[in-house]
Amino acid sequence: MSRLLIATDAWHPQVNGVVRSLEAIAAHAASFDMEVHFLTPQSFRTLPLPGYGEIRLALATASAASAAIAHVQPDFIHIATEGPIGLATRRYCLRAGLPFSTSYHTRFPEYLAARAPVPVWLSYAFLRRFHNAGAGTMVSSSSLERNLVKQGFKRLLHWSRGVDETLFRPRDERVLDLPRPIFLFVGRIAVEKNVEAFLRLELPGSKVVVGNGPMLGQLKAAFPAAHFMGPQQGEELARTYASSDVFVFPSLTDTFGIVLLEALASGLPIAAYPVMGPLDVIGESKAGVLDHDLQRAALAALEIPRELCRAHATTFTWKRSAAQFFGNIHTVLGPAGRLRNRKPAVAWGRPA
Repeated sequence: MSRLLIATDAWHPQVNGVVRSLEAIAAHAASFDMEVHFLTPQSFRTLPLPGYGEIRLALATASAASAAIAHVQPDFIHIATEGPIGLATRRYCLRAGLPFSTSYHTRFPEYLAARAPVPVWLSYAFLRRFHNAGAGTMVSSSSLERNLVKQGFKRLLHWSRGVDETLFRPRDERVLDLPRPIFLFVGRIAVEKNVEAFLRLELPGSKVVVGNGPMLGQLKAAFPAAHFMGPQQGEELARTYASSDVFVFPSLTDTFGIVLLEALASGLPIAAYPVMGPLDVIGESKAGVLDHDLQRAALAALEIPRELCRAHATTFTWKRSAAQFFGNIHTVLGPAGRLRNRKPAVAWGRPA
């Protein structure tokens, strides 16, 4: 069985699409004759990211990455994020002449520009240099791939996402005793998620927000009529999905949106802007309404049959996602890229 080391700055206690995706492919690794090991912030001293206390920045170094690689003795290395752990692992691999793959999960340039006066082009220059040093970069959608090609990214590989259709499913039980229809948002309560656009809509019934984040207190004060449920996971979250009527996704910057699949699998139609993520997930399925007028989309989505949503969601499975991921690993890193028992081609040279 081959060994894969995944270096990631995104890990527990974070609850996001990166963590869910990595856990899901690791759960299916044995089916593809692969054993997955993680290098995460849990292996380092950490500091909280300003404004995001739940996100811890690891004090990682290339020597620490070297020690982890020596301990695991992987056949392949994948760098999932561009944070301190990703940077340390990349630096070590380049110095040692070891090939690696990467994945692009977050539209960091757009997120950063929404919070600070940092030009988008400058962030993309950093990310382009980071990822183009690898043997291939995995992206979740065709829209994202087209965007990154325009930004000069090379060797892009498709890696879609999946959903746990057993957990997230239509249910007869209704745990939300609120006036209907119920319009639901699930995600991080932060500026880049554009949650305020949802809360400002004039909609009948109730608005429910599930999640945590730096804007939670501000939005609770500004929109007292909305129902803020806090963070939820597992069965609790699945029951909330199934108890709602429409899933409203106001984000303009997500690369995919696993929550879209969770909602669809629970029988919820989607209301969203026609942007990257919703365009790729909904496609021609008619399981959602994509409109630049989000209020019009939310109201129109009420007419979509729940069974149509469920059927579309089940075309996205984590096993299929894992097959794409491990297929990419073998395509760009193996067999020539196997690392076990291989001496570095370059000893601590100048990194790219």
